[in-house]
Amino acid sequence: MPATLFARSLLIIVLPVALMQVAVTYVFFDAHWQTVTARLSEGLAGDIAWAVESYREDPTPDSFARLSQRAEESMSLSVALQPGRTLPVRRRDPPVLLEAFFAPIDRSLSRALSDRLDAPFWFDTTRYPAYVDIRVGVEGGVMRILAPRERAFATQGHIFVLWMTVATVLLTTVALLFIRNQVRAIERLASAAEAFGRGDDSPAFKPHGAREVRQAATAFLDMRGRIQRHIEQRTALLASVSHDLRTPLTRLKLTLALAEPNNRTADMKRDLAEMEHMVDEYLAFARGEGGEGSEPVRLGPLIDTVCEGARRVGAQVKVSVDPDLSATVRPNALKRALANLVMNAAAHGERVEVAARRMPSGGLEITVDDDGPGIPAEQYEDAFKAFARLDESRNQNTKGVGLGLAIARDVARGHGGDISLDRSPLGGLRAVMRLPG
Repeated sequence: MPATLFARSLLIIVLPVALMQVAVTYVFFDAHWQTVTARLSEGLAGDIAWAVESYREDPTPDSFARLSQRAEESMSLSVALQPGRTLPVRRRDPPVLLEAFFAPIDRSLSRALSDRLDAPFWFDTTRYPAYVDIRVGVEGGVMRILAPRERAFATQGHIFVLWMTVATVLLTTVALLFIRNQVRAIERLASAAEAFGRGDDSPAFKPHGAREVRQAATAFLDMRGRIQRHIEQRTALLASVSHDLRTPLTRLKLTLALAEPNNRTADMKRDLAEMEHMVDEYLAFARGEGGEGSEPVRLGPLIDTVCEGARRVGAQVKVSVDPDLSATVRPNALKRALANLVMNAAAHGERVEVAARRMPSGGLEITVDDDGPGIPAEQYEDAFKAFARLDESRNQNTKGVGLGLAIARDVARGHGGDISLDRSPLGGLRAVMRLPG
């Protein structure tokens, strides 16, 4: 079966019509056209047998003249006597395209002439467009009869086939138009759902198409409205939580700043900084970047900005990006995701390499490599789980709470792409972000 709904619907409609047309055509030719052709051939063979027998009974020129005139007027036959001639040895082969068409005609005419004549004969149904050339051996020569083609077989059969073909083409065209309109409504619904999944709004989308498709589109719009209301409520709640948490943290920081410096206050300042960082990561993970719109962005400057942060913490960062490479993305969300990947690499290695390129399929691929200890291949997927803790070799960053890769993958998937992990050529971990073009 074809993979697309359009092709399947077209097959469901056109295949029965085509089978019906083939069956009707076969029945027409087998039960009607060939039967009519056989009756016409028998009638023509009877007239030829009459002409031959009449000439044998009185082979005089006057008798033949009367016979020829009567055959012309009553039977539409042109009869001529060719004294001293002999029958052709073989028949002329028809063109290849016409051979299959004339084969049943030749068989019917040959059978009818064999039944009615006791003399040798020869005929050709393809030499003249409007006539059938029939020759009969008689005493002293050959009697040649030119008969109108419609007297030998039903000449309107091709008209029937033509109308059947035209009807099939017309029905197929109508089916194409109707199916195309129905499938287009489903494609619009799929595009709106995909855009909503990437965080883009489709205000121009309206239910369209058949009743069932409109019902599905209406259900999608209701679902989209409920999800958007949920996001708005969550955003408002998180804004309140952020304000409520930052206020006491600010007071504590102010109190510690005014307190007398000692080892205890220094430890408390570190704990407050870690708590503030954890709150920022929690809120970033929960809030996401759903409210940001997509826009064309040059990736080179964006990646350079992200890598500057890694250089400030002491990492050696190498960037390989085409200056003209651009994409339509949510810039702040992509910047946050890349920052998490690059800073994660800088935290676990000394060398970091970032590269971006356009793939042959049209999408984008951004790779972040480090020379750190890496993680086992069986733990690649676990690394993307929120709050996941891996082996001790990747837990040197004590400020992390296990949300960096989870946020990065959420951003990539929000753009319609994904992130995967692999072994880096530098010996550590490679993160590969793929985004649609």
